[in-house]
Formats: sequence, C-alpha cells, structure tokens
Amino acid sequence: MCRYRKNFRDRVSAVTDAQPVRRPGGRAARVRRSVHQAVAELLAERPYEEVTIAAVAERSGVHQATVYRRWGTMTALVEDVVNEVLSRESPVPDTGSLRGDLTAYAVKAAADLASPMGAVYLRASALGAAAPAEAPARGPRPLDERGRQLQAMLDRAAARGEPALDVLTLLDVVLAPMYLRLLMGGRPPDERLARTLVDRLLVLAGHAPPAGHGEPGEHGGPEGG
Repeated sequence: MCRYRKNFRDRVSAVTDAQPVRRPGGRAARVRRSVHQAVAELLAERPYEEVTIAAVAERSGVHQATVYRRWGTMTALVEDVVNEVLSRESPVPDTGSLRGDLTAYAVKAAADLASPMGAVYLRASALGAAAPAEAPARGPRPLDERGRQLQAMLDRAAARGEPALDVLTLLDVVLAPMYLRLLMGGRPPDERLARTLVDRLLVLAGHAPPAGHGEPGEHGGPEGG
C-alpha cells in the first residue's frame, strides 16, 4: 500500500513540477501547487480519512484560512488534485471518430482505474457524489470540468453527423461498470472490458459495429467472463 501511495505522490509531483511558472495569478498558482503537493505527500503517508485541511495547511505552509477559502472541503480539494492529474496525464482524445474517441478514452480510464491511482479516483468520485451540496456557494466541483471536456468530445462527434450522446449516458454505460468492478474488489478493469463497454454504448446509440468487429457480448459481461 505504501508503494501505491508513493506512486500517487510521485505523479502529483510530476504534474506540479511540469506546471509553468508563468500562469495567470502567479501567487494563486503557487499556492495551488504547494497545496496539491501537500495532499499527495499526506496521502502517501496516512489513510485518506486522516488527511485534513489543517494537516494540508501545515504541510504546505499555506494558511488554513486560505485553503478553506479556496477549496472549502477536503472532498473539493482532492477532486481538484485528481482533476489536475487527469487533465495532464489523460487528456480527452480527439481521434476524428466517435468510436476512436470513446475507445481511447475508455481504455485509458480502465488503465487509470487499474493503477495505484485507481482508489484515489474512486474515492474522489464517491465523496463528490455523496456530498453534492457540501459547499454550494463555492460553485461547480472540480471534476465537473472533466464532464464538460467529455461532453465537448461527444458534441464534436455529433457535429460530424455521428450519433448524439450525452456524458451521463457515457458514465452509465462505460464508466460505471468499471468503477463498480473496482469497488466490489474483483479483477480491475482492463482494455478488453473497456472495448466491450464502448461497443455496447455505440449499439445503444444506433451505431452498428464495423464489419469484422465483435458484438458487445462477444467478450462477456462486465466481469470479463
């Protein structure tokens, strides 16, 4: 487990180190980098439940009031860290076709969930869903930006004349089964499952599989059987 937590810390370090110094609101950007790095270090050292805003403030050297003012809750803060890592390491694909975009996205999502980061992604998503009104005055949750990016990907496909889809359907048909597999403690999601789920989504959207492409049931259900 320590190795997995260290992996998360190192990946956040790579993201924060890669962020250019010259960004709008220079001090705000420095605060964000320091706080993100503190979150990563603390998650590498202790269980999620023991990571508090007070601990993050102490580790980062950022005043606790500033952390509260910027993020409000640990849920929002961890979501922001996850969103930053996803945006840097898993950009939304633009392959020129709906099937290509969905497949590239789903295969990468499966790999991310199967990685040491998977538990962090799952926890951030679960906590965000469980407390949607936790800090209503602070605006959209950080992971909402990921939803907007995915919807833009789907809208590009619709503009090309391909089947119109919405991000909630993508979440229900493709992401939810992968998250459920991880949550239930079974085998982690893999590329085979990701491709199967994309096939199912496209069939639901009225997009027939290309010639020679397996039907959605060919690879078995979400449990890979």
